Amino acid sequence: MRVYAGFDAVTRRRHYLTEIIPAGPRAEILAEAARTRMLNEVDERRSPRTSATVNQLLDRYLEMIDVSASTHLMYARYLDKHVRPFVGSKKAGALGPDELDSLYAELRRCRVHCKPRSKVVDHRTPRPHECDERCRPHVCKPLSNTTIRHVHHVLSGAYKRAVRWRWVATSPVVQAEVPAPKPPDPRPPTPAEAAKLIEEASADPDWGALVWFTMTTGARRGEVCALRWRDVDLDGRTVQIRRAIATDGRRNLVEKDTKTHQQRRVTLDEETTAVLAEHKARAEEAAAQLGRELTGASFVFSQSADSSASLVPSSVGQRYTRMAKRLGLETHFHGLRHYSATELIAAGMDIRTVAGRLGHGGGGVTTLRVYAAWLAEADQRAAAGITARLPERPTSVSAVERARTAPRLPFEKTAAAILRRIEAGELSEGEYLPAINRLAREHEVGVGTAYKALDLLQTWGVVRTRAGGGAVVLAPEQPTEPAVNTAAVPDERTPLAPQRRLLDFVVRRRGYVIADFSAEADPDDAPGLRELLVGAVRRDGRDPSELDDFTLEVSDPVLKERLKTFVAAP
Repeated sequence: MRVYAGFDAVTRRRHYLTEIIPAGPRAEILAEAARTRMLNEVDERRSPRTSATVNQLLDRYLEMIDVSASTHLMYARYLDKHVRPFVGSKKAGALGPDELDSLYAELRRCRVHCKPRSKVVDHRTPRPHECDERCRPHVCKPLSNTTIRHVHHVLSGAYKRAVRWRWVATSPVVQAEVPAPKPPDPRPPTPAEAAKLIEEASADPDWGALVWFTMTTGARRGEVCALRWRDVDLDGRTVQIRRAIATDGRRNLVEKDTKTHQQRRVTLDEETTAVLAEHKARAEEAAAQLGRELTGASFVFSQSADSSASLVPSSVGQRYTRMAKRLGLETHFHGLRHYSATELIAAGMDIRTVAGRLGHGGGGVTTLRVYAAWLAEADQRAAAGITARLPERPTSVSAVERARTAPRLPFEKTAAAILRRIEAGELSEGEYLPAINRLAREHEVGVGTAYKALDLLQTWGVVRTRAGGGAVVLAPEQPTEPAVNTAAVPDERTPLAPQRRLLDFVVRRRGYVIADFSAEADPDDAPGLRELLVGAVRRDGRDPSELDDFTLEVSDPVLKERLKTFVAAP
């Protein structure tokens, strides 16, 4: 059954909707139903107006999109390698979500799309060569979720235009299931690693200036390469980031807008200003030796003697990677941008200012998404800093003594009940307590709760466990009088004696654990906690002058709860 649907928008020929009806006694009825359905689709403009293939749609889409040359080249390569071989010959209106799901499954199976159980070799080079140990049997590796999402993004854009052009009635990409995006995982170099990188880069003063500038400003690689001296104001200590260097489809360098198509002005610190001033003096001297002058159009970072040519962004990244490998570090050039961002956040800089320096769009949405872990750490440090500057809170009874007179938790109530029996004489000195299982049954608690109650009784000094098993009752001690609340009665202040006991400590630096240990200390003794923190920092081989980068978590091993987080005041 064929129904005329107008002229094809691509081929400019008559376009028909066709449906094959199987032979049989109901063939006439089915043919009439198909004819009516297709006529309704044509009248309501729900039928595809072309028989164009997916390849034709993609070609037209690539002609129409407005993206940079490097992005256009990336899209074309993805389509040529991962889309056209599988669905390119299909009619654009016949492609369904199930076929796209199958395509994405194939991309997750193998990035080179080898045939299963075929003997494929991964050669060391595509050029003619003699195979050696570097040519190995092929091992399937999936395409990353990020690349699959790029493919999905291109197909989505192509079909959105196809719907608008009325090539197809609906987009199958909308219903296809795309892999979840990979969560951001920035891995900036640590301050110690940053110091090693700066020292190594300084062997070449010009290269050292580039690394230093990138580390302090957080500029992108292409933006650093495109920077010209007219963009730098050494007197005003500012730099204007306007353009970026990229590679077009013919591997030629082109100057384009920044990634977000926005200009930004970044303020420089005194040290960075001095580094750029020294770098400019060297560039002027090199140009003078050729009888030329450094102009505003000259590039700040260049390998040419007169600074007339920019650096190649990929070469900058490769040189940095080689330098990092020599130092035994696993980092890349973009890590310098992460370092700048995380250091600003750790210093307490507000998120909008950080986003402005980095050139993030959306008022800081990208910054919040990428650096969420560092924002949480900065918030924790801010909360600890406020506590460190507050006046000391009124002295109160410790949790151990409070449980003796006002038990709250099940194990505290169990221990208090046994203590009352000891004080009433039901359990005399030297007598063994019932077995732990019997104690649990008598007080209707679990065995673990009974063990915690026994530990609390030992802390109170009323029982003692023996090596052979069992717990012996000791002479009960009279509970100490609780201290008077100094906030309520300030003229009768009676501070408690230091509560020294075994505590657990965890030392963190910017959220990362660097040490954990146990020691006898008073959790309310700030000088004592500071000594423990300084000792832990020194044992880790770090400088105590950076003490404000560290926190000390104090926990009670008996109560199994954190008592406080100590931060040394600067």
